[in-house]
Amino acid sequence: MNIRIILLGTSHPGNIGAVARAMKNMGLYELVLVDPWYFPHADATARASGADDILESARVVATLDEALADCVYVAGASARSRSIDWPSLPPRECAARLLKESAKGKVAVLFGPEKSGLTNEHLDRCNTLLTIPTNPEFGSLNLAMAVQVMTYELRVTAGTEIIAAPEDAVPLATGEELDYFYKHLEQVLTDSGFLKPHNPRQLMRRLRRFFARAEPDKNEINILRGILTALDPGKKQ
Repeated sequence: MNIRIILLGTSHPGNIGAVARAMKNMGLYELVLVDPWYFPHADATARASGADDILESARVVATLDEALADCVYVAGASARSRSIDWPSLPPRECAARLLKESAKGKVAVLFGPEKSGLTNEHLDRCNTLLTIPTNPEFGSLNLAMAVQVMTYELRVTAGTEIIAAPEDAVPLATGEELDYFYKHLEQVLTDSGFLKPHNPRQLMRRLRRFFARAEPDKNEINILRGILTALDPGKKQ
């Protein structure tokens, strides 16, 4: 499966080991760690219980940008409600969507720090929220438990569906390409006076949600950036 598990700011090394074990149980092998507190660590190795190969091949990066640069579709795991609605999928539907998009390029499931979870800024980089239904009286899942639920659904879905990209399909824009586009868009909106830097409110977040739903491909992003360049008031002075 062309699927990456990303752990952001993990504070307990034992959780990293437990995640590696959960991944190997279900046949996933690509783990990326963004700014972990402690890694490598003996507790991670102990909790991996035989999944040492996943720990050894895990890539450690300093920023989320690095982890998502080549991804075309990202699901961010979150249990908290948000002031702005994000597209949201339960595990089984999310697994099916990830497998579908994985035929076009690298996809990822992003899990946040144990205590705080993903922030709105982190979710700005995601195409959808992954929400795992739990007992409303006790809805706290351990990080490795959440990863196990999602990797199980991916394995079950992968065993029942044959996913292939159309031969003429244009790849979706990667996380890096989308990030450049959003920065370009924000700069043009600011230069035009439409976006007020001192009072931005939720404009860019809402625009990110809009384009995340649209899922632009590489050609469409190039067209949009060409339009922004042509309309940029700063270029006409």
